[in-house]
Amino acid sequence: MNSGLGLTPNLVRKRVADLRASMERAALDAYVVPSSDPHMSEYLPARWQGRAWLSGFTGSVGTLVVTATFAGLWVDSRYWQQAERQLADTGIALMKVLRGEAASWQDWLGDTLDRGARVGIDGTVASVKLLRGLKEILDGSGVQLCTSLDLLDTVWAGRPPLPSEPVREHRQPYATVTRAEKIAAVRQEMKTKGVDWHAISALDDIAWLFNLRGADIDFNPVFVGHALIGQEQVVLFLESAKLCAGIYQTLTADGVSVDDYGNFWNALSTLSRDSAVLIDPRRISWEAYTRLPDGVRVVEGLNPTTLSKAVKTDAEIAHVRDAMVQDGLALVEFLCWLDDALKSGRVTELDIDERLTECRAKRPGFVSRSFQTIAGFNGNGAMPHYTASPEAHAVINGDGLLLIDSGGQYEGGTTDITRVVPVGELTDEHKRDFTLVLKGMIALSRAWFPRGVRSPWLDVIARAPMWAAGVDFGHGTGHGVGYFLNVHEGPQVIAYSAPAEPSTTMLPGMITSNEPGLYREGKWGVRIENLVVCVEEGITEFGEFLGFETLTLCPIDTRCVDVSLLERGEIDWLNSYHRAVSDRLCPLLDERSLGWLRERTLPI
Repeated sequence: MNSGLGLTPNLVRKRVADLRASMERAALDAYVVPSSDPHMSEYLPARWQGRAWLSGFTGSVGTLVVTATFAGLWVDSRYWQQAERQLADTGIALMKVLRGEAASWQDWLGDTLDRGARVGIDGTVASVKLLRGLKEILDGSGVQLCTSLDLLDTVWAGRPPLPSEPVREHRQPYATVTRAEKIAAVRQEMKTKGVDWHAISALDDIAWLFNLRGADIDFNPVFVGHALIGQEQVVLFLESAKLCAGIYQTLTADGVSVDDYGNFWNALSTLSRDSAVLIDPRRISWEAYTRLPDGVRVVEGLNPTTLSKAVKTDAEIAHVRDAMVQDGLALVEFLCWLDDALKSGRVTELDIDERLTECRAKRPGFVSRSFQTIAGFNGNGAMPHYTASPEAHAVINGDGLLLIDSGGQYEGGTTDITRVVPVGELTDEHKRDFTLVLKGMIALSRAWFPRGVRSPWLDVIARAPMWAAGVDFGHGTGHGVGYFLNVHEGPQVIAYSAPAEPSTTMLPGMITSNEPGLYREGKWGVRIENLVVCVEEGITEFGEFLGFETLTLCPIDTRCVDVSLLERGEIDWLNSYHRAVSDRLCPLLDERSLGWLRERTLPI
């Protein structure tokens, strides 16, 4: 049985066979099913989870390619073990994407298909950037690209409809900038770029811009919609039943009109031919782009909202600090319980998520988890995106390491934290791996860098102590984090394999994760993660320097540390961090949790 979706290999084979029959009717030689929706979301509403529905693979990233005689799923190293397990006996091959091979499935199509072959992909769920790259490769091989067919509709009986969860206001004091002010800032940027219109499909950008929140995607407080902004009018496209009368009134008062979700494409097609439109080619669909009339001047660039959203205001950062206190209190309560539970009872990976969510739900301002909790014991912790399920999970007993990656959505911020807990007796190898990861995390936490440095370049700071020991990890060291929004946001990303573009420049106010890791397949995984905010550190004769303030408040388990591997400055940082955790949380804890925290924050 396939864990996560309850699919048997035979059912997967039948669904792929049905897709092949539909391909034959459409005269297609290959069909591509990406992990995407019309908004280029990372996490998808049920309606667009076609890749998971077809293949049974439940990871958040992956591309399925089907031909008449072959089916393959392309995933990177974060998902290799999970995909190998979930694809077993389905007839779908695991195609491993190595670091730096972003176009691997595209190249495979170009190299494999005969000249004159036809490849299909739904243009409503593929970005402009993706399809331009694919089209270039296929054109070079004499292969035709067809973007007008959504074959999922032909094979997916009972396909879920558009999500219909209600939309709500994100109000003061947490909404620190008004909707009108945000729209005015976008219009000013449009004037600077010389455009008449700006089309936005990215859901977190839309939620941020309009100070609205929703629940159309698990863990992400966003709603399905599009926006079209002009100098004289603003239109929000969504299912009208999602809005109450009060929100209609506030939107109208700010000059925002509401239209049906499906009318977005028609609105683009009716724009004046002598107008100019700003789009972000990475975050808007090919379908939207092709609906623009001939003659419209298209200006491409980062959505202005993306950068504005990433740079938090001082008031927003103050709310995030408060949310971190609440999250830290929940984590201390949970970890205190876990220590006792591991000594006295039978604990499973599923219990971790349940109990941790209970602890967070008690805290003021808590709304939901910010992603599916990852709780992996020993070998399961070696899979960076492992998810325990009723069908496949571990009992936590014996000796080893328990990795817990979790987060919460609060009205005043989004949290994301990873900690590793020792279970039973640890070996010197366990402690060495943990300490090497800790050294990398501390190195980035302490870093100073000149203003203007692009975030991908910072990755080597965290990796240097690990590379010096001959170890590495396959994911990025950091991602942007939203403000009561998506736990993953851009434009900044701390990953040396990412393009170091001007838009990735690190700026004060950006909140980013700091999460190096080390994974030994089948044995254990280590990842230590704090959230940090970029701050100004000072000006010297060589210019302005930036650094990081750590926001997360939760002890790092020193029982896992080999102190002999730490330098004096690293020990000082860890002790200073634990003093800060203790100072912020101790006055707010009950007696039982207080004793636990004092013990866990003792200096080493």
